[in-house]
Amino acid sequence: MPSSALLWGLQLAFLSPALALILTNLYGASTAEVGLVLALYNVSGFAASLLLPGYADRRHSYLTVMTVCAVLTLLLAGALALATTLPAATVALVVLGGPAGVGSSLLFAHLRHSGARTADIVNTRAIVSVAWVAGPPLATLIIGWFGDRAVLLAIAAVAVLNIATTAAMIAQRSAATRAAAAATAAGGEPSTATPPVEESPVEESPVGRTGVVLIMAAFVLLQATNATAMTIMTVYVTETLRLPVVWAGAALGVAAALEVPALLLIGRLSDRSSPLALIATGCLAGIAYYLGLALVTGPILLIGLQLLNAWCFAGIAGVGLPLFQQMIPRPGLSTGLYTNTRRIGAIVSGPIIAIGSLTALGQRGIFVASAALTLVALGIIGIAARRPRA
Repeated sequence: MPSSALLWGLQLAFLSPALALILTNLYGASTAEVGLVLALYNVSGFAASLLLPGYADRRHSYLTVMTVCAVLTLLLAGALALATTLPAATVALVVLGGPAGVGSSLLFAHLRHSGARTADIVNTRAIVSVAWVAGPPLATLIIGWFGDRAVLLAIAAVAVLNIATTAAMIAQRSAATRAAAAATAAGGEPSTATPPVEESPVEESPVGRTGVVLIMAAFVLLQATNATAMTIMTVYVTETLRLPVVWAGAALGVAAALEVPALLLIGRLSDRSSPLALIATGCLAGIAYYLGLALVTGPILLIGLQLLNAWCFAGIAGVGLPLFQQMIPRPGLSTGLYTNTRRIGAIVSGPIIAIGSLTALGQRGIFVASAALTLVALGIIGIAARRPRA
C-alpha cells in the first residue's frame, strides 16, 4: 500500500507540473491553447472522477479499476510521445489522461472499503505528499538533462510499476479471501496473518444530509483559496515583494516538505478529535496564513508562514478525505466528490485572483479575499456541525 501511494503520487507529480511545458515545447501550443487544453483535460478528469469510482462501487472492485487507470497512464505516455500535433495530444489527454488520473482516488476508496482507520488514510496521504516533494524537481531535472519527451518515458516507467504493484495487491487480496474461506469451511477461524477481506466500515455520519451539501460547499472554498495562493505565489513574490523568484520556489518547497509531518500529526490526532474540529483548526491556520501573506514584506516571514500553510493543507487534504468517506457511504463516490472539490476550487481561484487584484490593495487584496472566503468556509462548517445527523 505505501509503495502504491508513492507511485500514484509520483505519476501526478511528474505529469502535472510538466504538462504545460510539454504542450508548449513539443506541440507549439500558445498560452491560450495551453489554457484550453488544460480546461478540456480537467473536464475529462471531473467526469471520470464520478463515473469510474461509481462503477467500482457497484462492482466492489477498486483494485481492478486502478489497474485500468495504470494501463491508461502507460497508453497516455505512449500517445503523447508519438503525437506530432496539438489536436492529437489533446485527444490523448481527454480520452486517456482524464480517466488515468482517477487511480489515486481509487486507492483511497480501496483503503476505506478495506476498513482502514482515518489515521491510516491520512498517513497514506502523507506518502503522496512525499512524492510531491521530490516529483516536480525530479521531472524538471529529467527534462533539463534529456529533453521534454524523456519525462514521458519516466511516467511510462511509473505506470508499469503501478500495474505491477496493483497486481500484487490483487493477488494478496485473493489469497487472503481463499485462506479465509478455507478456514471457515474447516470450522476454524480465519487467519489473522493475512489482510482482512474487504468490508466497508460502518460509521455514523458526523452531519446530516444538508450538512453534506454544506461541507462540500465549504471545501470548494477551501480548495479554491489554497489553489489561489499556490498559483499566484511566483507572481506575488517577484512583482509585489520585489524578491528574486527563487524565494517563491523556496516557499512552495518548504510548504510541501512541512505537509508531511503536519499530515502525520493530524493523523494521530484524528483518533481522539472530531474531524470537523480539526478542519476548523486548519481554517483558522489558513486565515492567519493569508492575512500574513497580505502583510509580509520580506523573505524570512514568507518562509515562516509556511508552517500555517502546511497545517491548513493538512486539514483540507488529511482530514477532508476521510470526512467525505465518513459522510458518504460509497467509498468510490465519496472519494471522487472530494477530488472534484479540488477541481472546482481550481476553477474558482481564477475569479479570486482577478477580483482580488483589482482592489486598492493590489495583489495583496488576493490574500485578503482568500482569508475572507476561508472565514466563510469556517462559518459553513460550523453550521453543518449543528445540523441534525442523518
